[in-house]
Formats: sequence, C-alpha cells, structure tokens
Amino acid sequence: MIVSTLDPNLAKYSAEIPAGEPWIHEVKAGETFRIVDLHGNQAVDTLFYNAHDYSDRYSAQDTIRAQANLYLTAGTKLMSTGGNVLLTIVADTCGRHDTLGGACANESNMVRYDIAKRHMHACRSSFLKAITDWDHGMTKRDIPNNINFFMNVPVTPEGKLTFEDGISESGKYVEMRAEMDVLVLISNCPQLNNPCNAYNPTPVQVLVWDAD
Repeated sequence: MIVSTLDPNLAKYSAEIPAGEPWIHEVKAGETFRIVDLHGNQAVDTLFYNAHDYSDRYSAQDTIRAQANLYLTAGTKLMSTGGNVLLTIVADTCGRHDTLGGACANESNMVRYDIAKRHMHACRSSFLKAITDWDHGMTKRDIPNNINFFMNVPVTPEGKLTFEDGISESGKYVEMRAEMDVLVLISNCPQLNNPCNAYNPTPVQVLVWDAD
C-alpha cells in the first residue's frame, strides 16, 4: 500500500457521488484523480476513455496482460484497447481492486439473485444514464468491462469468481495520475444484494489535483 502526499484541501475539484448515482468528468493529462471510499466496502464501478477518442477505452484484458496480475493496486498501469496507458495508480490504501467482475445489470440481478430483482437499479443503467446526459455520441456499445474499485472478487483455484465481503474501510482511497486526457465514467454501485457493498450502498468522494 502507498499513501499519497496530496492535501485534499488543495484539490482543484471535489465532489461527492451519492449511493447509486452516476458521475462523468474529464481529467487532463498530468492531473491526479482520487476516489475515496467514505464509509467502507462501497463498490465503485469505473470506466476510462481517451478523451479525444472514446473508442480507445479501458481494456481489462490488456491491463491484466501488461502487469501479469488479476488485481489492481499501486503501480498498475491502466491500459486502453489501443495499447495506450490511460492512467497509472500512484497511491492505494485499500490494496486490491477488481477488474473481472464487471457491472451489475438488470439481467444479471435476475440470474444471480431472483427474478423479482429485475427492476432494481443497476450499474449498467447508471452508465447509460450518464453517457446519455453527457450527449457526446456514446451508446451502450461504448460500455466495456469495467473496474470495480474497492470490490473483493477472489478467483478460486478452479478459475471461478466469488463475490465476497469487501476489504475496504472508511476513508480508504485509490489515486491515479492521468497519462493522457481521459474521460472518467463512474457508477457508484446501488447493489443491495452484494456483500461487496456490505448490503448498504454509500456515497464516495472524488477529487482532482492540478498537474505538478
């Protein structure tokens, strides 16, 4: 784990994302972006895009291959489909983040939990709402597999994924340096059935600092 030296009081931008809500924002090359788990065990579904070409976007496969590790933490370079480094994780007080579990959807909620859960809010719905409001030509085809910051999804020896209690705590954060101009898309997961959220979705904070 690596602790940041940046002062939140000196951030150029700060916002709180309510539980279950989306957020979309551009971060410029050289700027530092932090996500804070305010209350602990909140899954923050996140996507990154080249701000000048949305088809060049976060790639879980390329990120895993580049670092030879399934989990994200300090030192991880977040790779794009075009082979570019979008951001580098420079500080992390949680220690591990998931890039395999994907985002909850109305369909997956029905399969995983119960047919009656189909009308529950889901992260893919939040992603779609955010890009519709953003109104820059993005569609649901532009929503690939995402990062789940603070989410605990172990891989078993048999290669299966399990969704377990979160390992984050109140005030834990992950911090990234943008290596190019990036668009950040977040769904602050509304999932009430997943232990990774401690069955209690909570707000998170996002901060941006100027480039050095």
